[in-house]
Amino acid sequence: MDERTDQRARTPTWAVVVGTFFGAGLSPKAPGTVGSVASLAVWAPLALLDVGWGWRLALAAALFALGTAAAEAVVRGEGRQDPQKVVIDEVVGMGLTLLLSSSWASLALGTALFRVFDIAKPWPVSLADRRVKGGFGVMLDDVLAAGYALASLVLLERVLWPLVAARLTGGTP
Repeated sequence: MDERTDQRARTPTWAVVVGTFFGAGLSPKAPGTVGSVASLAVWAPLALLDVGWGWRLALAAALFALGTAAAEAVVRGEGRQDPQKVVIDEVVGMGLTLLLSSSWASLALGTALFRVFDIAKPWPVSLADRRVKGGFGVMLDDVLAAGYALASLVLLERVLWPLVAARLTGGTP
């Protein structure tokens, strides 16, 4: 057994289960997108049941802490930065993006926006992605991408859409 195989064998099972979000990250195609969609199993019920944003933020913070530890263990076990199979960062990013969502339309738009910003990595997301290493770095760029996605979602839903709707109906916003 070579050293790299030996390292993988030492990655704790809990870290693989959490890091891959129960296997969602093992998808051979677009594991980040699969992980983001799979995270709706957690975030959609909370949004649709209108669980307050404070509770959702607390859950995202707890998942961030757990995800950082899991990602660190997988990074060490794999011997490379940000393995694609680690998608717990997408789960946290989605939770933050959907913090204020309470409808299917908002969940769908938030998911699309998060994926755009997570893939495009505008500054400072790209800076964090390049410079911050380990489990914390894996998690941080998705948190920053979620900030862009949440801001865009709020702007679209609460500012632009009311203006468009008012224009279409002849009313005032």
